[in-house]
Amino acid sequence: MKAMLEQLARWVEAGWLRDLDQAFAAFLAREAPDADPLLLLAAALASHQLGRGHACLELAATLADAAATLALPPEDSESIEPTPADLLAKVSLKKWQQALAHPRLVGAGAGNTPLVLEGTRFYLRRYWQHERTVQEAIALRLSQVQKAAPDGRALRAALDALFRPVANGETDWQKVACALAARQGFSIVTGGPGTGKTTTVVKLLAVLQHLALGEGGGRLRIRLAAPTGKAAARLNASIAGTVQGLPLAGLPDAETLRAAIPTEVTTVHRLLGSRPDTRHFRHDARNPLPVDVLVLDEASMVDLEMMAAVLLALPAQARLVLLGDKDQLASVEAGAVLGALCRRADAGHYTQVTRDWVLAATGERIPDALLDADGAPLDQAVTKLRKSHRFTTASGIGRLADAVNAGDIAGVRKLERDPPADIAFATLGSDDAALRRLVLEGPQSYRHYLEVMGAQQPPLNAQRPAFDAWAAQVLAAYGAFQLLCAVRKGPQGVERLNQRVAAMLHHAGLLRAAGGWTLGRPVMVTRNDYALGLMNGDVGITLALPQEVDGVVDWKLRVAFAASDGSAGIRWVLPSRLQAVETVFAMTVHKSQGSEFAHAALVLPDRMSRVLTRELVYTGITRAKQRFTLAQAGDAAVLEEAVTRRMERAGGLLA
Repeated sequence: MKAMLEQLARWVEAGWLRDLDQAFAAFLAREAPDADPLLLLAAALASHQLGRGHACLELAATLADAAATLALPPEDSESIEPTPADLLAKVSLKKWQQALAHPRLVGAGAGNTPLVLEGTRFYLRRYWQHERTVQEAIALRLSQVQKAAPDGRALRAALDALFRPVANGETDWQKVACALAARQGFSIVTGGPGTGKTTTVVKLLAVLQHLALGEGGGRLRIRLAAPTGKAAARLNASIAGTVQGLPLAGLPDAETLRAAIPTEVTTVHRLLGSRPDTRHFRHDARNPLPVDVLVLDEASMVDLEMMAAVLLALPAQARLVLLGDKDQLASVEAGAVLGALCRRADAGHYTQVTRDWVLAATGERIPDALLDADGAPLDQAVTKLRKSHRFTTASGIGRLADAVNAGDIAGVRKLERDPPADIAFATLGSDDAALRRLVLEGPQSYRHYLEVMGAQQPPLNAQRPAFDAWAAQVLAAYGAFQLLCAVRKGPQGVERLNQRVAAMLHHAGLLRAAGGWTLGRPVMVTRNDYALGLMNGDVGITLALPQEVDGVVDWKLRVAFAASDGSAGIRWVLPSRLQAVETVFAMTVHKSQGSEFAHAALVLPDRMSRVLTRELVYTGITRAKQRFTLAQAGDAAVLEEAVTRRMERAGGLLA
């Protein structure tokens, strides 16, 4: 045991493991001095895997290929022996499972042991419990289909009033999604950019509210939430316009119905009631949310722990509707909830019973190719929107995203040889000329927002509303362009690129300084700050407000953030109060989720990395609305290898 703890400490010192991983194993050793060293190793590795986004340690996969499963040793690390693979080289699955059979430390299910072994999956108990919570809550809602389903004739009439017939006899998947979501207490609407997820959910809410009011009941209590302030603000802006444009003329009391559809979007943390310095929320199973319908947007960003918290706080009779793109990157934290729940969505797996119900409720016919006599209850609750209204067949962004998502290397190569007008491929050379063009040239560059900042700044004697409007303009202009990175370290990583871009902008006279707090510096919050009401991922721009000191009014730097409640307001914060921020001329693709930019440029490193996957490249591409640039520091082999690699996260959510 002592030798194993010493080995874990060496891995921590080399940066292979976190202090937390080794400390957890040491805690178990103190609690059970007779524990097998292989148990301590498994515990440290299970903790390590949580840090990499996995809900558990998959024993069989680790024994089959420890280096790939654990990403150990890390890339560019010093050589240390033995490695985890060395320690496990002669260990069989049966032997490892036997070593984990310690009754005080490891259980097989419910109990109070700190660890759980379920087949070949080895969990920290908290994450095993999160999976059970999500599984049980979804299963409960799926079992109540008949109870939740509305009157068929009333539903058909409402859907026909809201949806026009689709040309060419194609299936209207938005209409199907509304019907299936109205049928049961849990549903998922997934689809790529521009497939109409927001339009679909607004029409769904109109249908549900119409049916509730028509039955003589009161208004449904509906809440809309998103994982981050950025995502909430974006949904808030799009949903307000969608509600105003709803074709409600065919339904009675149209304006009363329109007023009953909420447009305010909040963050999940704010919805649940964050409590400073604790993982717990004000709303939980004992104090449930006062809600009848909850819509959770950008659900791919919601990790396992947060999804469990949402479901615990949701009353049993309340509907939950998840919206999101199943093909995007999963959350940074452990779990890939939306991806797991939607893993069969492409092929549908609808039963004949579901098809018949959908035909009666909507007049839409589910194609034969999407039928499955053995379709699971979850399959009947998932709708994939299959037509993009943003990207036409001529769109380079859409075609590139589709090719990457399908792992179509030939399609990617064809677009690279002959790129359409809305995509570009750039090579980042050592002279930084290509990078300089990206950040300094054209209306979609960092020059643009900095020029807006300078030209639109109110005079020193202006009132606060003028400064709020100025900040909103600058934030909007900043969102026109974004550099996205796959990695944090190295020449093409976030840290170095932020330094290089700041230096370029300073040299061009657009920034007063290349570092520190200076007018125009964009920053991203890297840790939730409940006291300030700022969440991890929120982006602000350093601007200036007038301040009077000793009778003299002068400029004082403040950082302007879009209000985290999804409204159009501005939150001004002193730089000295921001303890966890980083410059964000470049951001990781993970951090860009929930955002869209007129022009997004994805920077790929000069060599392959474990984090480069199909999902990462696809997510980077789909952040772009009008123009996308793929900037490659190496040759095309890096892109092509990334496109062939899928992100797989260990867990038993659907086991």
